[in-house]
This record gives sequence, C-alpha cells and structure tokens, in this order.
Amino acid sequence: MLYGRGTERAALDRLLAGAADGRAGALVLRGEPGIGKTALLAAAAEAARGWQVLRAAGVESEARLPYAVLSQLLGPALDRAAGLPGPQRAALQRTLGLADGPVGDRLLVGLAVLTLLGDLAEDAPVLVLLDDLQWADQESAEALHLAARRLGAERVALLLATRADGPEPAGLPELRVGPLDEAAAAELLRRAAPRLADPAGVLAAARGNPLALVELPDGGAPGGLPPAGRLRLAYHGQVSRLPRAAQRWLLLAALEETGAPEVLLRAAAECGLTTEDLRPAEEQGLLRIDLTAGRAAFRHPLLRSALVDRAPLADRLAAHAALARAHGPGEPLRRAWHLALAATGRDDAVAEELAAAAAGAALRGGHTGASAAYERAARLSQDPSRARELTVQAVEAALEAGETDRAERLALAADGPGADPVTRAHLLHARGVAEFWRGEHRTAHRRLREAAALVAATAPGPAARVLVQAVHAAWYDDAAAVRDTLGALTALELPADDPLVPLVAQLAAALGEHTGEPAGRNPAARPAEPGLPEAERAARAAGAAVPVDLVLPCGAALVPGHDEEVLDLSRRLVREARATGAFGTLPTLLFFLAEAELFDGRPGPAAEHAAEALALAEDSGQPLWAGQLHGFLAHLAALRGAEDACRAHAAEARARGGAGTPWAQWALGLLELGAGRAEDGYARLAALSGGAQHFQVAAIRSVPDLVEAAVRLRAVDPSAVEALAGPVARFERWAAHSGRPWARALVHRCRALLAPDELAERCYRDALAAHAEQPRPWEQARTELLHGEWLRRARRKTEARAPLRSAERTFRRLGAPSWAERARLELDATGASPAGAPAGAVAGLTPQESQIVRLAAQGLSNRDIAAQLFLSARTVGHHLYKAYPKLGVASRAELPGVLPALS
Repeated sequence: MLYGRGTERAALDRLLAGAADGRAGALVLRGEPGIGKTALLAAAAEAARGWQVLRAAGVESEARLPYAVLSQLLGPALDRAAGLPGPQRAALQRTLGLADGPVGDRLLVGLAVLTLLGDLAEDAPVLVLLDDLQWADQESAEALHLAARRLGAERVALLLATRADGPEPAGLPELRVGPLDEAAAAELLRRAAPRLADPAGVLAAARGNPLALVELPDGGAPGGLPPAGRLRLAYHGQVSRLPRAAQRWLLLAALEETGAPEVLLRAAAECGLTTEDLRPAEEQGLLRIDLTAGRAAFRHPLLRSALVDRAPLADRLAAHAALARAHGPGEPLRRAWHLALAATGRDDAVAEELAAAAAGAALRGGHTGASAAYERAARLSQDPSRARELTVQAVEAALEAGETDRAERLALAADGPGADPVTRAHLLHARGVAEFWRGEHRTAHRRLREAAALVAATAPGPAARVLVQAVHAAWYDDAAAVRDTLGALTALELPADDPLVPLVAQLAAALGEHTGEPAGRNPAARPAEPGLPEAERAARAAGAAVPVDLVLPCGAALVPGHDEEVLDLSRRLVREARATGAFGTLPTLLFFLAEAELFDGRPGPAAEHAAEALALAEDSGQPLWAGQLHGFLAHLAALRGAEDACRAHAAEARARGGAGTPWAQWALGLLELGAGRAEDGYARLAALSGGAQHFQVAAIRSVPDLVEAAVRLRAVDPSAVEALAGPVARFERWAAHSGRPWARALVHRCRALLAPDELAERCYRDALAAHAEQPRPWEQARTELLHGEWLRRARRKTEARAPLRSAERTFRRLGAPSWAERARLELDATGASPAGAPAGAVAGLTPQESQIVRLAAQGLSNRDIAAQLFLSARTVGHHLYKAYPKLGVASRAELPGVLPALS
C-alpha cells in the first residue's frame, strides 16, 4: 500500500492509460534513496494487470559489464528476437551472446529493442520497469534511451527510476519523488511500528523518507545525518548482529551482480559456507533467494551498498576470489573482473585475462565496458610498455563508445616521454577527436596533423585516414588550414592499391580549387583528377570500407557544385547504410542527400531527410551534425517564410558550435530578404561571404542573394554594391569551374542586377536560357521574379506577366508562400490576375508523414518502412492513418496516385 502518493499515482495512471490507447510514453522517477521509487514501480506493475511486464534493476558492481541490464530485462522476450529485421536481429543476438560475430553499429541494438517492444505490444500492452538507472551499464542505458525516444503509437510504457543525482536521459519527461507529508508519514509509521514508544523522534529523523520510516524503528541511528546516512547505519547495525558466516554470505551476494543462485552456492562452497549459514539473514528478510526466478534479491539496494562499504578488505578480496572461481570460463568478463578485484598487486596473468575478456566485450559492441576493463588491465600489468598498449586500447574503446572526454583523459595520462611514435599518434588522435566533437576545431586540426606526421613515413595508410579527419576539422577553421592539410594528404606515398588513393585525389580536386592550391602544388602541372563517380568505383574496387570511407568525399563534391553526383551517391549510400545498419553514418549522409535535393529544387524530400537526420543525430549524440542540420532546417524555413521556425533553428545551430553557423547565417539573410528587409539581409549575407569561411557551401551559394540585397539597397547605400567586387569575382570563378549551366544562370542573374538597363535584358535572357538547359525550379523562379520586376519597372507590364505568373506558380508548388506573395503583388501591379495556387494534395503533411506516405506509395509494407526509418510498424500505421484524410484518400491502394505530387 502507498501512502500520500496521489500525484505520483496520477502520473503513472496517465502513462499507463496512454500506452493502453496506443500512445507510448516514458517517465523517469527521480529521488533520494528510500524515497519510494521502487514502491511506485511495484504499484505500476500491480496496476498493469494483463500486461506484459519486463523488469530489471541496475547493480553498482555490474555497471562495467556491457548489456547486463538489457540481458536481465529482455530475457523473458528473447524468443521473439527471431522475428526482428536481419541487421537488428544479428546485433541483438550478438550483443547478448546468443550468436557469434561483430555486433556492428552499437545503436542498432537500441533499434532492435524498439522493434522487439513493438512486436510484443501487438499481443498485449508492455510495461518496462528499470530500477536504479544510475547503476545501469552505459550500453543498456543507451539502448533503452534510444527506444524510449523513438516510441510512438505502440502500446508500450517505460518507467525508469534513478537517484536524485542520477543520469538525465535527454528528451524524457521526469517526475521528482519527494518526501511524504506529515500525515502520510505518520500513517505509514503507525502501520510499520504500531507499538513504537517515541514516534515523534523517528518522524523527525526520517524526514518523510518512507524507507527510513520502516527501518529506523528497528535499528535507530544517531541524529545529525540525512535519512540515507541513517539507513546505512541502521543496516550496518542489523548486519553486525548476524553470525559471522551469515555476514560473509551476504557479502558474496552483494558482490555477485547476476544474483544467480547457482553462482552464489558455488562461491559459498569455495568459502566453506552452507545454505544453513544463510538462514539468519533470510529470517530477518535481508536477502531472499528465489529459485524459480533464479535471482537473489536484497530488501533494498541500499543494503547491498552498505554491505560492501562495511566489509573488511580481506573479506572483500576473499569474496571476489571465490566468485571468480565460481564463474569459471563461461562468463569470461565477470570472472576476469572478480580476479582483478581480488588482486593485491600487479599481476600479468590477471591483466592478460582481463584484456582478453575486454576484447570479447568490444566484439559484442560493449565498448564502454571494454574500455574500463582495458584500463584496469593496464594498471595490473607489470610491463610499462604493455601497460601503455592496454591504455591505448582503453582509449580507442572509449572513442568507439562515444566517450570522448574519458578517451581524452586516458590519452593525456598515458602520453609521456617514454611513448613510441605509433603510441603517441594513437593518443594524439584520441585527443584531436575529443576536441573536434567539442567544437574546438583549430586545436583538433593541429592535434590530428601532429598525429599523422608521427606515422606518415611508416604507416601512410593510417596517416591518410587521420589526415582526412584533419581536413574535416580544418573545414570549420579557414581556407589556409584546409589547403595545407590537403597538401600533406596528397604528399603521402600511399600504396597504389590503397582504397584511399582515388578518394584523396577526389578530395584534393573538390576542395583545392576553392581554398587555393595545396602548398607546393603547381596548378599547371596538376594531373587529371577523378570525379566523384570515378573515385567511388575505384575505391570500391580496392576494398574501401563502405559507407564510411565515402562519406567525406560525397559531401566534398557539393563544394565545386557537382550536386547531381552527390544526389546519386548519397541516395545509394543511405540505402546501403540502412541495409547494413551503419546507423552512425546516416545523419551525415542524410544531410548531404538533403542538401543535394534542395539544390535540385526538391525542398519537400529535403525537409523529410533533414528532419530524420536531426532526430538520428540527437539520438546518437552527434552535436556537430545536429548543428549543421538545424542550420539547414533554418534555411528551409526561410524559403517558406516561416520566421519563427527559421530563427529557432538558427539559434539551435549556433548553440551547437560553429559548424552550422554558415547555413544559419544564410538562412537569416534570406529570411530578411524575402520579407523585404534588404538592409538586415545584406548585413548578414555580407558577413557570411566576407568571413573566414567564405569557401563553404552556404557562403559560396549565398552570393546571388547578397547581390540582390545590395542592389535593393543601392538607392540608400551605394557602398553596398561597391563592396560586391570580391564576392562576385569569387562566385564567377566558382561557377566557371563547376561547368554547370545552373551556376552560369546565377552568374547572368547577378550581372543583370548590376548592369545598366541597356544591358540588363540581355543578361536576364542569358540567365533564363541557362536555366532551361538545367532546370532548378527555385533559382529559375527567383530569376523570373526579378526579370518580371525589371520589366514592370520598365513599363513593359504585359511582358512582365508571363515570368511573374511562372514564378508565382513555382513558389506555391515549392511551398514558399511569402515569395509567391511577392510575385502576386508584382502581378497585381501589372493589372493581371494572379495564378491560382495548385490543389495541394500533400498540404498539411508533416515531414515524417510525407516520407512514410512516399514509401507506402511505392509498395513497401509497414514493417519494411519501419525498418528503413527506425520506427515501429505500429507508429508507421499511425502516421498513415493521420495522413489519409489530409491526402483525400481512403486506403493504401490510392497512395500511388499522390506520388507525383509528393515527388
């Protein structure tokens, strides 16, 4: 029975009611030890009668064991794993030791959990209960967090409990569980200790903590301590009154993470203990062994901590040694950890056993646990050289786990005068990666260059990969850094069959022209460089790691304007990444795909892919790409004239470091220009094109907008036009190098804006002719609008109507109402009726609904769509159900009819 928990029970009831109706939800309960979180979990389980209830609890000593909590939680449901999509099934089974082989992308495990919960919920609602989240291993916590964030229309509820200072899962609602009020506390105490002589003293000491109200009457603790401290002392007193053998039994149970009775019985036998020795502790209710469930459970998790804290060192060492022998070779990581914790000094044999177990954990995707094991093995090793090798492995495992701060700390500690060049290169690389993800691009670039230089002569292949990362870091710094790093990269003597050879050449060709030639290169003597398609074919033939090796070259091809090549390759790489479960690369690839789609005049699909990429970047902890995507989404909002959304996304982009700033700056400049605030637009665009990152994609392509803003300001600020010489010259060189008709069209448009009237018309006609060679609807409509405005001002109103009508029609089709309104106003000024807006079959669809409808129209099942988009099949069905009335269709069979509008 719960006392005084009306607010908390109401929150649980809402969570369960929503899940029962197909609105999945999650809730984090936060509070101090003993405050009643576990009791609320039990109350939720009691209320969920007829549901499938999955339970687990974090254990402090188990936090270093990868996927320990997930194994406990999903054990009853693993018979359904066979029905998961292939990559997800393989990842989950390998992670939990049910199949051999590498687990692949660690975030696939979270998607497998999501799909498994959705499948279970088809039979009956599912309640997931996790107690003591603060002690869950990181791998399990990440998987559950990902699943919780992506739940939608499933009949699933997740309830997580953690201490007040425990982890804060981003994006999940939480409820703080506070002390009981005076009346509820007094009522609970009367039930727990009806004959208590001094209830007032206990009430004052407990301070509304329910566990303290139950425990303190039996083993009172001195005043002056908070309830958690008093409880520890109370438990200490209860344990101290037990026979010595019972205390040793309890210590074994406290140190054994699995709680498996068979392991405890073997360990007890190793210590000369029998089941009869445990009886006094069982009679006091301190420990309960459930042979049916196969678990040993303490009365409260705080008791476990108190047992470990109070135990003498000799007893702890003996217990760990007994548990190591009890586990045997079947649980290599648990056995190795117990051996390590039983060691009283450096021990090479134990170090190597722990290192071998760490390698096995890493193979199953448990990189956080593997890093901790490698670090402990390094401390146990007697050979300084071997200890440093193990530390390097700990560093690399931490990087794989995304723990860049920890990797940096380990690398700093291990770096020193005794390190050989290869080891130093590993350590510097780790520090550079950590600095890169923190947004310290200049420092990261310098660190990565230093790391590559240490091994350039002896290991050019690995050095090239580090330099590719250095190019990426330099990209957010300045042109000189990019140029110098490309020079170092192209100077490496790579083996002819290295798959990076064609990709390095393509990178140098794509980026070198727009940052200046790499140092030491003679432009006239430069050999023919491969384009993106040729580089891709050669790299694949040489055994490139796909998609990872192709990601940066794909994005780099946007710099010289090879958008159609990026559109083709990014589409294929996204399909490959989805099929193989290369989850971590998807935010980047989807961003490049969205950029190429936008430039190709497809803002709808671009918005869908950018929204998906942003969700994935946030789920997978990739702040750099989240910043880029917020900047890009700000630009899409500017096209639509959605001012609030544009400014919100731009602010988010800037808050995540400098990577997304160019896109955000272009977005805000375009927003002001579209709203008729030319002066504000010019200020933003001039700062972008004249800044240190003037070579970036957004900066290069914003120049036509800068020219338009300056020309509109010419009457009040002639200097704005005078300042265009440098940006326009750079843009003309860039357009000529791209060799694309659409780029040539933009050059002609800029010239038309800047030319005197007698020359402007020829420039406009040249621009429209180039647009006709390679249509890009957005840019062509912008040119038509400007041409129509020019014709109207020249009093050629009848001629102005055709380009203005065409522009308005295109703007409406592209979902840019503010620009369509400008065209309509210009048409009104010519005395003509504006073109009506086309019947928008897709009006009102969210990006995710549009994406799902598009896939369903192509004939994919809900389950197929779910696997592609990392959702559950039920959530896909929910989105389709919401989309049908917006589309004016009644069934899936009618969706192919709206596909042309979606495309």
